[in-house]
Amino acid sequence: MLVFLQLFKNILGNVALLFWATFTYAAPQKIVSLNLCTDQLLMLLADPNQIASLSKIVHDPNVSFLAEKSTEFKKNRGDAEEIFIDNPDLVVAGVYTEKATVQILQSLGVRVEIFPIEQNFDDIIQNIRKMGLLVGHSERSERMIDDFNIRLEELKSGITERPRAAIYSANGYTTGTDTMSGQILKIAGFRNITEEVGMSFGGTLPLETLVMLQPDLVITGKAYPGHSRSEEILKHPALRPFKSITQTDAKWICGTPAVLDAVAELQRAHPEKGLR
Repeated sequence: MLVFLQLFKNILGNVALLFWATFTYAAPQKIVSLNLCTDQLLMLLADPNQIASLSKIVHDPNVSFLAEKSTEFKKNRGDAEEIFIDNPDLVVAGVYTEKATVQILQSLGVRVEIFPIEQNFDDIIQNIRKMGLLVGHSERSERMIDDFNIRLEELKSGITERPRAAIYSANGYTTGTDTMSGQILKIAGFRNITEEVGMSFGGTLPLETLVMLQPDLVITGKAYPGHSRSEEILKHPALRPFKSITQTDAKWICGTPAVLDAVAELQRAHPEKGLR
């Protein structure tokens, strides 16, 4: 009986501690982002006056769907010295952010939170929730997650046919089912032809293989201005007979609610969804 009472007391103590921590958490007021994807989550969930600076790439509309909004904020070069001098109380970064920068900041006592790459829609929800908690606006993140799930179910409904499609980019690069692009393709109602060649992640798909597989749709990325030899393959005469569309890459790159816009845009080419 005494053991039970002590256990119950410990449980109550832990619950009280968690309750206290939840309601006494001081939201950071000077947040720096070093990654394109954390840039966008930060802009979606934090108060503007909480954002000290964003990464310099976030202003590029080719990769950032919030490029216009980002003009309101200071940009950083990603240097540890620059960030430290700015004296942030939180730095958010991605797993591929420069390791040396992250290590230097951590060694100087700066709080750095790393966000994993999203490979599916569950990962998106986890990162939205994580950012909401970090910036002190979990209620915003939960509303965003609820809206995300509702719209996701609407987009998934009514699909019975699954045309075969290929994502084809510069240098013949493609992405499989275990990637965010692959998940967008799946939710939009298409079957990824990489399943037929055993490619789960990313890699180069020879043009000859693509032609032999005869996909119903070829999805390419929006080309950058100027000339690029890596994109010449997308103009090859062998691709002309195929139905193809160009998607805006900015909505495909990061795990934000914008991926649902990418799904909706892709569904315009779907024989069932495109007629709605």
